[in-house]
Amino acid sequence: MSLALARKYRPRRFADVAVQTHVATTLRSAIEHDRVAQAYLFCGPRGTGKTTLARVLAMALNCEKRRKDREPCGKCLSCERIWAGSTSLDVVEIDAASNRGVDDARDLRERAMYAPTGDDRYKVYIIDEAHMLTKEAWNALLKIIEEPPPRVVFVFATTEPQRIANAAAPIFSRVQRFDLRRMSPADVRERLAIVLESEKVTAEPEALAMLARAADGSMRDALSLTDQVLSLGTGAVTEALVRETLGLVHDDEILALLSIVAERRAADVFTEVARLADQGADFALMLAGVTDALRGELAIALGGTVSDLSERTRKALVEAKGRFSPGDVLRMLNMAVELEPHFKRSGQQQLLFETLLVRFALLDRTMDLEAVLRGLPTGGHDSGGPIAPSRERAEPPGSSAESPSQRAIPPAPEAKPASKPASKPASKPASKPASKPASTPASTPASKRARPPESAAGSGSDRPRLRDSGRVSEAVTPAPIADAPIVPLAAQPLDINRLAARWDDVVEAVRLAGRGVVASSLAESTPTAVSNGVVTVQVASETLASAIDNGTDAVLAALRTLFTGVQQVVTARPEGVPAAPMKRMTETEVIANRVATLRKGAPLLDAAFDALDLRLID
Repeated sequence: MSLALARKYRPRRFADVAVQTHVATTLRSAIEHDRVAQAYLFCGPRGTGKTTLARVLAMALNCEKRRKDREPCGKCLSCERIWAGSTSLDVVEIDAASNRGVDDARDLRERAMYAPTGDDRYKVYIIDEAHMLTKEAWNALLKIIEEPPPRVVFVFATTEPQRIANAAAPIFSRVQRFDLRRMSPADVRERLAIVLESEKVTAEPEALAMLARAADGSMRDALSLTDQVLSLGTGAVTEALVRETLGLVHDDEILALLSIVAERRAADVFTEVARLADQGADFALMLAGVTDALRGELAIALGGTVSDLSERTRKALVEAKGRFSPGDVLRMLNMAVELEPHFKRSGQQQLLFETLLVRFALLDRTMDLEAVLRGLPTGGHDSGGPIAPSRERAEPPGSSAESPSQRAIPPAPEAKPASKPASKPASKPASKPASKPASTPASTPASKRARPPESAAGSGSDRPRLRDSGRVSEAVTPAPIADAPIVPLAAQPLDINRLAARWDDVVEAVRLAGRGVVASSLAESTPTAVSNGVVTVQVASETLASAIDNGTDAVLAALRTLFTGVQQVVTARPEGVPAAPMKRMTETEVIANRVATLRKGAPLLDAAFDALDLRLID
């Protein structure tokens, strides 16, 4: 059986490790100056050489014919065993994905206490996928990592160092951390060319570029894909062979989709995508191809260059320069980025891809919000300051002179006492001239000041003013919805469902009014019926009923801030429970109830009561 290229061409020396020279040079220098650390942590994407560097380090520490530059020979028995991953008494590789528990960590800790087989050798423990270790396993290893036995070295390899930080942050102060770089397509192409030359296989430059882009920064993935292409046994590695083997979408198909978008032929999207679906195209790869082409389009439009595109695609984008504005390309890229997380786990990828291309094609029918905001007024006479454009209603170009925001809106009816029947119309006809100012004196109640203004077409002095926490700001005129009266958002018609849903709000309103005893009693009670403005509250005892009856005014005030039509509050006990004789609460009971309310509402105060033995005096 032939050996996979990823194993056959695994580096045997620090100098052979591609890209990661900053790590290889440091490790070789540490061996040369006898400053080998007790533990290392190698972090980086998959296929970038973490385990390879760990093996080369172990080979250099235990090589029988070590060179003067501290590079391993790669040919002695010790080096051969370590490089091949065979059994070695001094080098142990552990897969943390399957040995992740605290018992495995304890076993490793006990094995590390044994000395290496020779005085000039090191025991090296390589723990791959280290992020899979549990928090308990890390805790068991912390001490021996910090102070290991003589000539023992731990090497941890992981693709997710943030998981180690969450599980065992102290590990970072006990190891030397090295972050391995993601390999660029140019580095991958160079390495693939060397490997194929050693295999005596010819390869087209564009085929190598396609393999490098498909590898996504992983040298191991690139070699595995090359193995897959060579398995066809046709000899030369050509562009067509790579595309056929890996199922890649041809560049001409991606360029054709971009042409449909540029020509605004939204109807042709469905025909083209259906044709590609019949050919078995992978929509995830198609989305990636369109995104890469748009990225190249943006770079070319801004005067830059893109090196990781095929030569055919790059020339086509240069020739079509100017068909998209940079702003439109940015918007399309944002749409694609927003879609990608949903795209991967969707069962309707073709539909998502089609709708995305249709949105691209219809981009000219959308409005540039920035241009609209620039055309809005920037100031008002009444407040002496600018009006925030984002609070205004944006109208598309070409709209009539009288926009919906300029037509008069009838004022909301004034709130009437619930006990008096409504004898006047709920609203006035909206026949007032728009230029008539809406007066809002300072003494007007808050419920009236919060109504929408009567006119927004006049000057700055016609705009009503809202008072919010002592600060006056200009109101924003909404578009009219109907001629019906406008009810404040907080006040709703009274019914049992709404009351039950907002009962906690009623309790909190009573508590904020300073009636803690009443609020506590309401919290232990339940509203059961609403009839003609009369709210019935079910209580469990006469004590609760007495507390609520004594605070009826606070309960009514809280209810009327949330609901309309509230007239009376009555209490009721469960059936079969006799009414207890009325009992006046003593001062001690009142204080105890008040303390319970305070402790329930403030956890810090609750802790202070216990820690400092506090007492409520008044």
